[in-house]
Amino acid sequence: MKAKPTPDQEIKAFMKGLKKRNPGETEFQQAVHEVVETIIPFVSENTKYRDAYILERMTEPDRIITFRVTWEDDNGRIHADRAWRVQFNNSIGPYKGGLRFHPSVTQSVLKFLGFEQVLKNSLTGLPMGGAKGGSNFNPKGKSDREVMRFCQSMMIELHRHIGEDTDVPAGDIGVGAREISYLFGQYKRLENRFAGILTGKGLSFGGSLVRKEATGYGAVYFMKHMLEHAGGEIRGKRAIVSGSGNVALYCMEKLIQLGAKVLTASDSSGFIHDPDGITREKLDWLIDLKEVRRGRIQEYAEHFGCKFVAGKTPWEVPADLAFPCATQNEIHLEDAAIMVKNGVMAIAEGANMPCTAEATEHFLEDDVLFGPAKAANAGGVAVSGLEQSQNQLRISWSREEVDQRLTTIMEDIHTKCVKYGTREGRPVDYKSGANIAGFVKVADAMLAYGVG
Repeated sequence: MKAKPTPDQEIKAFMKGLKKRNPGETEFQQAVHEVVETIIPFVSENTKYRDAYILERMTEPDRIITFRVTWEDDNGRIHADRAWRVQFNNSIGPYKGGLRFHPSVTQSVLKFLGFEQVLKNSLTGLPMGGAKGGSNFNPKGKSDREVMRFCQSMMIELHRHIGEDTDVPAGDIGVGAREISYLFGQYKRLENRFAGILTGKGLSFGGSLVRKEATGYGAVYFMKHMLEHAGGEIRGKRAIVSGSGNVALYCMEKLIQLGAKVLTASDSSGFIHDPDGITREKLDWLIDLKEVRRGRIQEYAEHFGCKFVAGKTPWEVPADLAFPCATQNEIHLEDAAIMVKNGVMAIAEGANMPCTAEATEHFLEDDVLFGPAKAANAGGVAVSGLEQSQNQLRISWSREEVDQRLTTIMEDIHTKCVKYGTREGRPVDYKSGANIAGFVKVADAMLAYGVG
């Protein structure tokens, strides 16, 4: 009788097949491996998922739409960029996920983000499937009119594939209020109707209060629940934050409100270390720098007389809490080792997959509380879902009501992670808990639909 394969053998066999089907897509392969190493042992104990081939089906997108975006710059030159929409899984609701404009955007990056989005959206408890999209267009250094022309050209094709009950994109890196506004305006012209087919809209045309702050706030709320579950609290803790976009800025804001001391911020040029802490007044100055003047983080150091370190990330700064809020794979194994040595006790991922697999494993082995992105940064898509609800109902909730709903959703996500991630005599394994909790809801829906 043939011996039953071990979980490690099953994981290797699964990944071998996935890599063969998706050659060269390293980001996507990394995201799937991070999930299947916790899901395959669970599936082995729950044969209904294994027999229905659920995991194999779930790691294959429903469809990928690829198209050219042709636009004209201010000097009359013609440019052609590539754009994608990866509609990954709509088992529990319409596709939902952001659009990213950045030179690093590839099909692999968008598949990784779309796959993560499926599980993240599942964790929120809201009826949203998973998708991601974007373009290798770089909005940095472009005029408003150039960005407008690009967005209008992109929507000419994208509008065929989206809709309030089909697929509802949002913003992401490189796609802020300006880009969402241009995209929505063009959709309205093309379709001749006003519908909530994008989230992150301006408050004057269907947007939701707290949407801009939601991802950063949510990461802090998740950290709060992790610490409280372990018998601690945020107040009085030193926090290091990477990034200086929406996620980082409003992560800092909520940390300051809850009594933590924020020591760092960063951008692509390097990071600042303010040992006196980024106060409310300093944060207001930083928000103006990054959101209005579009300046560089070094200007903060020059203005407030603190240290700027060029070309590096802030993980060498001793702290209690860490919030990677910049981009994927920004914390490597060597960074993780330094952070553990310097006393970091908990991490909440504000960006998507900011820790490499090796770094994540190091944190878990050292019993650092680790809030994975699909749980910790779900606040943004949660409020996007709330924006969809407000659009469908033709109402607008107050700031307090939206924030309270966000707080409840993040608490519910934490509870689900604890349910599936509790370990005897050790801290909660939030990575496994988030993966399994997100998987179960989508898998049960797929089982209910039958083969297809």
